[in-house]
Amino acid sequence: MVSSSLIDSLSLWALFLIGIVVVLLSIEAGWRLGNYRRQKTDEEKGTPTGAAVGATLGLLAFLLAFTFGMAANRFDNRKQIVLQEANAIGTTYLRADFLPEPLDDEAKNLLREYTAIRAGGEASFMSAAGMTRSAAIQDQLWAIADQTRLLKDTVATGLFIQTLNDMIDLDTIRVTANRNRIPDTIWLMLFLVAIFSMAAMGYEFGLAGARSWAVTILLAIAFTSVIVLIADLDRPQAGLIQVSQQPLLDLLSRIGASAP
Repeated sequence: MVSSSLIDSLSLWALFLIGIVVVLLSIEAGWRLGNYRRQKTDEEKGTPTGAAVGATLGLLAFLLAFTFGMAANRFDNRKQIVLQEANAIGTTYLRADFLPEPLDDEAKNLLREYTAIRAGGEASFMSAAGMTRSAAIQDQLWAIADQTRLLKDTVATGLFIQTLNDMIDLDTIRVTANRNRIPDTIWLMLFLVAIFSMAAMGYEFGLAGARSWAVTILLAIAFTSVIVLIADLDRPQAGLIQVSQQPLLDLLSRIGASAP
């Protein structure tokens, strides 16, 4: 099952609305504090706060780029693993022809069922039932390979065992890749820096005694859109940008469905 986190528990729309509210409230709090300080003393008016605001915004931009790069790399990695798994299953299916009858048909039927589970994406192979059935099929295929080895230990049997071992290894790799999400600590740090940056910018607006609601709203939308994009990339098949299962679907259409 997929490792849960605070961000994963929120829908993308809820995350977008929360981001908008956080940014607007932070800017408003900074504006009120800056406006209060401007009215209380003239010393604050000449304070060079622009450099501090620029530094905090630069730090926020760095964290956004870092987190986006992390999510994008993991997204690409998940796509590559799907392709590798499709190749491993397809090769194992072809090498099942080397097995003696009726073990070859039994192995092929199990591989068809296994492909259907894997082609269902995260909701299928990461579910409790999907993981249990995948493990059971792997055990059955390994038992067939072992039985074949005892009956007739040939190079062809060794090739089948090799690709079957690769297929089983890729199961663990794919499950681990789907569980590997951006830690809550990074999300927390990102939002904290965003709050401080937006509050600092609002504070500078307050000292100047003027602000633009258009700029404020556009900034809130831009920042929140990037946050939602990062969260979407970090969800393999739960958002708008999903890891394509097409290699496995193509394989399934080629080998057909499993016999009942």
